[in-house]
Amino acid sequence: MKRILLLLLVTCLLIPMANAQNKVLNKALEKEYKQKMKEYKKENWKLFGSSRSLDVALLLHYEKLNRLGDEASEEVGVASKFRSKNVGHQMAVNNACLTYAQRAGSHVRGRIVSDMQGDGVDAATEFDKFYAAYERLVEKEIKGEMKESYSIIRDLGNGTFEMQTYFIVDEGAASKARIRAMEDAARESEMAQKYAQKVSDFVREGFNKE
Repeated sequence: MKRILLLLLVTCLLIPMANAQNKVLNKALEKEYKQKMKEYKKENWKLFGSSRSLDVALLLHYEKLNRLGDEASEEVGVASKFRSKNVGHQMAVNNACLTYAQRAGSHVRGRIVSDMQGDGVDAATEFDKFYAAYERLVEKEIKGEMKESYSIIRDLGNGTFEMQTYFIVDEGAASKARIRAMEDAARESEMAQKYAQKVSDFVREGFNKE
């Protein structure tokens, strides 16, 4: 039954499309899936917290990403050398939120400093308080928008484990979380209030992982 379900999921994910571009994409997705599963097995990763197989979890993860398209981004939280699996899972969740928040802060920092310096304004130091508050608040706000897809775990020996937790972030919803964080953070910075519209425009933009 599990094999039939797996084959059905593979078929749904990799149905040949009419045009050549989609055929190439499907072939690339199949290759990516096989490589990822090979990597997981070689490194002894196991699915955590689910009765499903890792094969199915990965296929469903790809299907969700494809369905959301450009609105979706993937975030991975990591935790290592923990003994309690539940504690490790929470560490991985917190790590994913922190990583997202730091990237959001770096994106806004780069845009603000570049634009303000072009206007002859030394914004690097003036905005420090805003950046710190913004990242802290994004980390808090984004938790409600981080949708866990699956988690994997492996035994490191000596009673300790390592975990990776994969999330799919809907950037439309995440944008609202960043705006809420911006509004709260701006209250702590006179410079952010002075350039409120520019700051707001930067925060409303999406951003790409480097």
